[in-house]
Amino acid sequence: MSKAKNSKSRTILVTGGAGFIGSLLIDNLLKKGDNIVCIDNLNEYYNPSIKKLNQVDHYEYDHFEFYEGDILDEGLVKSIFKKHDIEIVIHLAAMAGVRPSISNPTLYTEVNIIGTRIILDAMVESNVERLIFASSSSVYGNNKKIPFCEDDNVDRPISPYAATKKMGELLCHAYHHIYELNISLLRFFTVYGPRQRPEMAIHQFVRNALKGEPIIVFGNGSTARDYTYIDDIIDGIIQSIESDDRYMIYNLGNSEPIKLSNLISTIAETTSIDPIIEYQEIPQGDVLQTYADINRAQNNLKYDPKTGIQGGISKFVKWYISMKNTYEDVY
Repeated sequence: MSKAKNSKSRTILVTGGAGFIGSLLIDNLLKKGDNIVCIDNLNEYYNPSIKKLNQVDHYEYDHFEFYEGDILDEGLVKSIFKKHDIEIVIHLAAMAGVRPSISNPTLYTEVNIIGTRIILDAMVESNVERLIFASSSSVYGNNKKIPFCEDDNVDRPISPYAATKKMGELLCHAYHHIYELNISLLRFFTVYGPRQRPEMAIHQFVRNALKGEPIIVFGNGSTARDYTYIDDIIDGIIQSIESDDRYMIYNLGNSEPIKLSNLISTIAETTSIDPIIEYQEIPQGDVLQTYADINRAQNNLKYDPKTGIQGGISKFVKWYISMKNTYEDVY
């Protein structure tokens, strides 16, 4: 039986809604009764079967509609806005990943910059005023000042991916200034948890450890990331939807950088496996450390990350083991 929507629900467009963060966000919004419109091109950055699996529960709701298409298809995007009375846009669709952006900067530029411009233009044309834009901690590059604060200089990205995310932020500011769009920009810090993309570090490390395959470590294990559990990120997004921001940037992180060597030790302890480690040079474009100052999000959004690395890894490992048979054919 399909689930009916709340009569007071909002209509929210989620771009990239079949992916890791987007699908879990939609889970949450549908349960709240919001009317969700989703566009995702189900590209082959990783196996589209995973994205389809992420969406299975969404179709149980009457108030969910999915469009398989590209945000670069301006005609499709505008038709979605014309068909639905969109009130809020959560723009998650993007080409993700630092290293692939180095080998294919053209695609990243097209999707992350032109695609964002198309979404913004459609909002203006349809008089939609509220946007949540997913940015990235990568915009901080190798800034020496830590923790990273929203007001820090971010003019020195070290990968095409980071540069396109910075450009997306700049476009958002321009459209806010010209058209008075109300925009919250969320800089995500290394999000992990169930449904995480299979090429991301924690997913790879857990998978390889359980299969007895080497874990590839770039550098000597001293690089650090501010790993942020998906539930905390979803809470931050939800809080930003409810805010009355005109234009504001927020860091959404855990504010606790974890060294790579400590991450691997946590995975080893959680899985009771002594993993095989293979060391390689740090690739171009990789930053040495991320560390979020989250004071602004705490004060304005009541953002309160609750899941530390030990608890988060434990949850991820349990999820991975429960889903291993389902996913084994797509890795």
